[in-house]
Order: sequence, then structure tokens, then C-alpha cells
Amino acid sequence: MNPSRFVLAAGTAAASVLLLSGPAFAHVGVQPVGQAAQGGYATVNVKVPNERDNASTVKVEVNFPLDHPLASVMPQPVPGWKVEVTKSDLDKPLTLHGKQISQAVSKVTWTADGSKIGPGQFQQFPLSLGQLPEDTDQLVLKAIQTYDNKEVVRWIEEQKGTEEPQNPAPVLKLSPAGEDHHGAAATSAAPSASVSASADAKGAEGASGDHAGTETAAASSTDTTARVLGGAGIVVGIAGVAFGILAGRRRSA
Repeated sequence: MNPSRFVLAAGTAAASVLLLSGPAFAHVGVQPVGQAAQGGYATVNVKVPNERDNASTVKVEVNFPLDHPLASVMPQPVPGWKVEVTKSDLDKPLTLHGKQISQAVSKVTWTADGSKIGPGQFQQFPLSLGQLPEDTDQLVLKAIQTYDNKEVVRWIEEQKGTEEPQNPAPVLKLSPAGEDHHGAAATSAAPSASVSASADAKGAEGASGDHAGTETAAASSTDTTARVLGGAGIVVGIAGVAFGILAGRRRSA
């Protein structure tokens, strides 16, 4: 095949794939900033892209599940948008920090107030969430997007199999509680304390051991450097021989 035709065909195929796969990613989603661990607190961004070429998004509503209630949902102010937090009564009170909570946030609504999400644009709406539930690995946050032409898109479909639905609901994935960064810090601190106590007990013996270890490391580094330089010399030598053979053949020809 002609190389130029091959490049043209490959480019056309790639463009087709991008064109067909693009809309699948243009939906309302929720993304954690850092980690969202079970039983902890997290900051998340509700990402709202505008899917229409002839209309702008003027209202976004995100619903929170009451079967896994959150006692605290705090929105960060977004210029040009007013926000409203709606709470609902719980069938079963929630215990948080030793206190009984009978209500939880069920909905957060952002309404355009001097700003819009125009065609080809997106907007992020930050939220602080807590305390995250410990008995589930995800939260489904159903969303409703309203355009200035009165069109309403409901992002409420839950994924049942491997195929993504047409209007998937935003899903916040929760990591296991053991992966929380505070726990990791505590684990890494324990070996440091153990090493320190061991060094104090050994005293001068530990110091001499460190000196010997330094000398060993230096010797190892020198040996490695020598091997690298030796290998490089061999490669250069082989290249020189090959060049000489080729030059000789050219002269004889």
C-alpha cells in the first residue's frame, strides 16, 4: 500500500473512533479530590459538561441516597451560581461523633445567577462530604441538568452490567477504610521509632556499623561504574570495527 494512503486511512479511522466515542464521556460525573475512604471525609467535584450546541446549562441538581445518609454536605461557593442545600428526615437516626442526627442532606441544587455553562464548556461544583458510609463501596448521586431552552436531562440510570447506560448516574467510588492516608502515616512512623531505639541500644557499635556500610556502598558504586564504562568501551570498539570493515568494502568497490 502507498505510504501516504496508509497514513490517510489510519487518520480517518482514528478520527472516526474519537467521533463515535466522544459523547460517551460527556455526562455529569463526580470526582474525588484525593481519596474518598469509607468512614472518612472527602472533597469532591461535581463535573457538569454542556452537551448542547444551541443551549446553555442553567441548573444542576444532585440527589444523595438516604439509605447511606451523609450528615454533612457543604458546597463551596461558585461565582455566578446560587446554591441550595435540602435536608430530609431519616427513618433511622444517624449517629455521628456520639450525637443522634435525625436529618441528612438529600439534595444540592445550583441555579445560574449571572453565569451559565455554555456550549463546549463545563463547570465544576466542589462539595465537602462526610462522614462517608462504611457499609458500601460507592454512592450513586443521581443528577438532573436543566438548559435555558427548558430541556431537562436526567442522569439517573444505574449501570447493571458492563454496558454503560445512555444517561448514567454519577457514581462516587469509596476506597477501603484501611487505605486512608492517616493510617498509612501511622504505619510508616512505627518502623522509624523501632530503628531509633535499636540505634540507641547499640551506641558506638551502631556508629561503626554505619561507617562500614558506607564503605561497602561506596565500593559497590565504584564497581558498578567500572562495569558500565567497560561495557561502553566494548560497544564503541565493536562499532569502530564495523565502520572499518564497511569503509574497506567501499574502497575495494
